[in-house]
Amino acid sequence: MTLSRKDVERIAELAALHVDEAQLPQLTQQIARIIDYVSQLDAVDTGSDAATWLAKSPPQPLRADQVRPADLMRDPTSFAPAFREGVFVVPRLAAMEDE
Repeated sequence: MTLSRKDVERIAELAALHVDEAQLPQLTQQIARIIDYVSQLDAVDTGSDAATWLAKSPPQPLRADQVRPADLMRDPTSFAPAFREGVFVVPRLAAMEDE
């Protein structure tokens, strides 16, 4: 594939890359080699089973959920300023007050 200088400048722009003028010829050559390699890969006949291993990977085993109490050094209610009916009571935020 023939890649022009303008093509490379546009690719650099889309990728938000700053490319010096001195680097453009080398970058053009490198991108052209990458595109040629991808074209070669595209030409390979993979048969009818292409990429089926991706779709059929074994599922990850799931562990059963187990509810158990947290291993805390102290009960949180012992240092909470206010704890009522199973919840922490905190002061209202001034920004949340109705005027």
